[in-house]
Amino acid sequence: MNNKKIKPPRNTLGKGLSALLQDSVYVPKQDATNPLQEIPISQIELNPRQPRKYFNPATLQELSESIKVHGIIQPLTVKYLRPNKYQLIAGERRLQVAKQVGLQQVPAYIRKANDQQMLEMALVENIQRENLNPIEIALSYQRLLTECRIRQETLGRRVGKNRTTVNNYLRLLKLPPDIQLALRDQAISMGHARALINIKAPAIQLRIFKAIIQQGLSVRKVESLAKNLIDKEDANKVSPKKKSFIEDVQYLTKKLSIHLDTSVKIHVYREGEGEIRIIFTDAQDLLRITQRLGV
Repeated sequence: MNNKKIKPPRNTLGKGLSALLQDSVYVPKQDATNPLQEIPISQIELNPRQPRKYFNPATLQELSESIKVHGIIQPLTVKYLRPNKYQLIAGERRLQVAKQVGLQQVPAYIRKANDQQMLEMALVENIQRENLNPIEIALSYQRLLTECRIRQETLGRRVGKNRTTVNNYLRLLKLPPDIQLALRDQAISMGHARALINIKAPAIQLRIFKAIIQQGLSVRKVESLAKNLIDKEDANKVSPKKKSFIEDVQYLTKKLSIHLDTSVKIHVYREGEGEIRIIFTDAQDLLRITQRLGV
């Protein structure tokens, strides 16, 4: 076998996956000068560590129709095990559909890679697919952190996403299983899920989730509900001293309004500092108020 490394052709897999592929080795056949080969499907075994567990039947059918007409446009990536034996790294959907439509061979890049490199390549390839659902993306990020030992501060650069985006996906995994399942099945949107994440109590998350399903609540409505709950939680966290001061201000506002027979507003900027606004309607009302104040 010729061990000479051959530079791969330019592809559209994305920066993250391209970087990974550059770290592995192409294994062209002895009589070939191109690492892209037609491989019999019978020689390819599935990857037991395949990160993607759920495939939408509708999208599989769409892919099937496309492959029947155009064939496989994007090659698979496989790991070289031994002569005439390979293990799939990326492209399980394409492989499944190729079997269904009766193809005998598929185009594939052949590579040497260890188990961790295989997992990382499969995860990054999956993340960069447009039809991946948010939970699958989140699980892929989590596996990159735990199984591939990528640090969180560098994960975003590795997958070509900013850190905030990565963190937003990872937070989805804190939601109750019922909500994660609904997000996976597109019963709710990413916007709904992100609003629910901000609510700490799982029981309340589930209650609002049921309302989304039953009443068709919009994302904006869920965001409003979440904000009201958070504001209420924050109010309940006020220290006894601060709570007492607020109650005193409310009491004084009411007493002054009654005493002056007009609207009085007390604005507190910091504890012990603020301003009092006394509302009057005309010059005569102002004179009446000042007399009440003893001026």
